Amino acid sequence: MRPLVLPLGLLVTLGASQGFNGDWDLAYTKATAALAKLSQSDKIGLVSGIGWGKGKCSGNTGSAKSINYPSLCLQDGPLGVRSAASITAFPAGIMAGATWDRDLIRARGRGLGEETKALGIHVILGPVAGPLGQFAQGGRNWEGFSNDPYLAGVATEQTIAGIQEGGAQACVKHYILNEQEKNRETMNSVVNDRTLHELYLWPFAEAVRANVASVMCSYNKFDGKWACENKRVMDELLKKELGFRGYILTDWDAQHSTVDSANTGLDMTMPGSASDGGNVFWGSKLQSAVSGGQVSSSRLDDMVTRILASWYLTKQDSGYPATAIDRQTKNGGPNVQGNHSTIARAVARDGIVLLKNTDGILPLKKLKSIALVGSDAVPNPKGINSCQDMGCNQGTLTMGWGSGSATLPYVSSPADAISARAKKDGASVTLSASDTASQGASAAQKADVAIVFITADSGEEYLTVEGHNGDRTNLNAWHNGEDLVKAVANVNKNTIVVIHSVGPILMEAFADLDSVKAIVWAGLPGQEAGNALTDVLYGDVSPNGKLPYSIAKKAGDYGTTIQSTSDNFGEGLYIDYRALDKKSIVPRYEFGYGLSYTTFNYSNLVITGSPTSGPESGATIPGGASSLFEGVATVTATITNSGTVTAAEVAQLYVGLPDSAPETPVRQLRGFQKLSINAGEGKTVSFSLRRKDLSYWDSTSKKWVLPKGTFAIDVAASSRDLRLSGKITSL
Repeated sequence: MRPLVLPLGLLVTLGASQGFNGDWDLAYTKATAALAKLSQSDKIGLVSGIGWGKGKCSGNTGSAKSINYPSLCLQDGPLGVRSAASITAFPAGIMAGATWDRDLIRARGRGLGEETKALGIHVILGPVAGPLGQFAQGGRNWEGFSNDPYLAGVATEQTIAGIQEGGAQACVKHYILNEQEKNRETMNSVVNDRTLHELYLWPFAEAVRANVASVMCSYNKFDGKWACENKRVMDELLKKELGFRGYILTDWDAQHSTVDSANTGLDMTMPGSASDGGNVFWGSKLQSAVSGGQVSSSRLDDMVTRILASWYLTKQDSGYPATAIDRQTKNGGPNVQGNHSTIARAVARDGIVLLKNTDGILPLKKLKSIALVGSDAVPNPKGINSCQDMGCNQGTLTMGWGSGSATLPYVSSPADAISARAKKDGASVTLSASDTASQGASAAQKADVAIVFITADSGEEYLTVEGHNGDRTNLNAWHNGEDLVKAVANVNKNTIVVIHSVGPILMEAFADLDSVKAIVWAGLPGQEAGNALTDVLYGDVSPNGKLPYSIAKKAGDYGTTIQSTSDNFGEGLYIDYRALDKKSIVPRYEFGYGLSYTTFNYSNLVITGSPTSGPESGATIPGGASSLFEGVATVTATITNSGTVTAAEVAQLYVGLPDSAPETPVRQLRGFQKLSINAGEGKTVSFSLRRKDLSYWDSTSKKWVLPKGTFAIDVAASSRDLRLSGKITSL
């Protein structure tokens, strides 16, 4: 096997930066000077969208010639530039999260930012920090990175850094508590303050810490009031508590008022009207509100200054290309892919999680015959981009559906990539691109190995696919996937299951079958699906992804279900592995789990630091009180590759709070590091714990508090595979 090497010369050094290295003070100085040159009409234009479908982009604002400010172009989406013709369709956010690789996640973001800039688009509508994944069935969970706030926060921070290093403005979304697609525009979200801070606000705080340029407020209500006209959400939490210095824009047509939205913290309305031309709340209406004193001129100036500051922060005021796409004329712009297929393949490859590998069936050895079974093995026969916004589950599943999708420039399908590799080995391939059990069994019965491909899909609520209106109606594999696997396993003792899915599926019907020798979780891999999978199946790279969520044995184990009118977040802090741990439920595969082609030993745990208990302190900086980001303890350990294959391991750090803290999860992820280790070699992993990582949110004092007592420290290979245990005691 060749060493695990990322051929990505643009990767940053691990830990070199925790976000985008921008100078807000300088940006505000420039913005304030520019503000003085604007008329009130200019200012209104800069904060108002020109109307649904009226510009070249998903959304456009007015321009200001006096400061050479263009019509700002805002465009979807989080995995590739939507409506562009020749871009990279990167693996979805959930696949990036499964890599647990800061450098690679950052490189993915930078590739997206570079393509955005090359097309003259100013703001890319991503990354996604919400939904966090309260519901396993949530339709847009795949756009985000994980339902663990720490992992999601790191991936959000690194993606923002990459996007803005690439020259585009990032827009983190959907803020906040937009956890399902069902009734998303009327849902009322009610959550206690501690749960809000420790789960759902956490990745947005990391986004602010990363100097994100903009934040998109969501469709739903928060405590009975729309998120985009909610003072608590926008002004108190985001701007004051977290110290956010950029601007807040609406989700498309998520505005409901003129005066209230302005006075509670909204800075930009998108796209400026509903699709039918109605719901115009700003523009001339905002001008009248300012003239009539209902909205102060200082509030308007604050909106404009924030928007301009983000423009200057990302240095878009000099040499930025003209917008090269036009949604109205369907001009998809030039080819801007560059070498980004290399990054896409690396993310798709390193996000693959090996769940089962009996008798070392993987990596594949010299074979005489292979059967490939399932419609997911081949590209969509109707055309890889034939379905509106990927609103179908036909052929290789590369991404979910909705505004978070992008046009595929090509698809490397599993059948094509595996067949090409098999040909080199002189192996024959039998293909059954059908989900009919009998056809699959017929194709598989005489092959040395049978690889079965199954899927599960989801997306945005404006499209219904096979009865799923955004959210999944269940956690089963689509197209009778269980029956297909069982039929093949009945006739072939060397069955391998490959799963392309938006999230967890139930696999109790086949996971323990003796004939199912391997299960490969291949996520949502984007355009390089087949090449990435083949890299892992044939052992060019040892699998090194880890699950970014838990896979339960039954849907009820998660403890949450999609709601109808109001989501009261009654489970509190206990979602995913936190809930399973609390209830002592054994999952099928736990959070953070993933096998390798080698083995790793953990040793030499060293813990240093004596944190001081008490509440947060210090000035508010982007992300919160300054003391929260101080390092208070360090944990190191040695990870040794005890096998014969060079491979990467994700070492994970979990923390349990002292008994003096209010009821809290058994353990919570508070650090991770991915190391590539040669066979027989040992490397040191180091985790720096910030004050926030050891704190809980105290709803009475409205502060993060580091409790007094003894913390449980576990260095682990997964949330249930705890290899080294120790303690930290706070003073």
